[in-house]
Amino acid sequence: MDLSLLKELNEARTGRRATIVVTEMPGGAQRLVRQSDDFSADALAGDFDRRFRSGKSGMVTTGTGEVFLNVSVPAPRLVIIGAVHISQALVPMAAIAGLDVTVIDPRTAFATEARFPEGTLKAEWPEDVLRETPLDTFTAVAAVTHDPKIDDYPLIEALRTGCFYVGALGSRKTHGKRLERFAETGLDPSVCGRIDAPIGLDIGAASPEEIAVAVLGSVIGALRKGPGAAA
Repeated sequence: MDLSLLKELNEARTGRRATIVVTEMPGGAQRLVRQSDDFSADALAGDFDRRFRSGKSGMVTTGTGEVFLNVSVPAPRLVIIGAVHISQALVPMAAIAGLDVTVIDPRTAFATEARFPEGTLKAEWPEDVLRETPLDTFTAVAAVTHDPKIDDYPLIEALRTGCFYVGALGSRKTHGKRLERFAETGLDPSVCGRIDAPIGLDIGAASPEEIAVAVLGSVIGALRKGPGAAA
């Protein structure tokens, strides 16, 4: 691999940006495609879209020969806002599904290591945590505190940074008030439409455990099919 291409690839990995190294077979010519690039005019555009969603590398046959697509995508993350009963059920489920999970809640009555072991818990305000570990397009955010003072900031930040999934607990009335608050911040209403609220797949979930299943289903759907696909 060309050293300049290798440097670009390593920088993208460090910055949690998805890339595909396209290698022409058998000549070996290579180029780097970033998910943030406008590759709509590329003959391989459809393959790039599918590979970025699946995260799987593989051979593709084109009109001029075979090419190998070596896909590099960041590990998907799930940031849960609120150390509540739903979160207790969701953390182990999400970990089994291969997501890196963080729970954020400044309320010490809820945010205890006895309830959230294994280093997943950040007992701090979301503003402070996200300043140190910013959100990105390979992060899902699920806000479940029912408290605007805690939920609103990370939800707005998730929309602004293009998180692949943004969900919020609450009734339609509660969500309506949320949208009013967000409009006052100048956030584009069309962007707010990305919020999955009430949160999770509509499976009639009632218990915290069932709601956790519904949320995880929406997160996985958005990751593999694109934002909004699992709503």
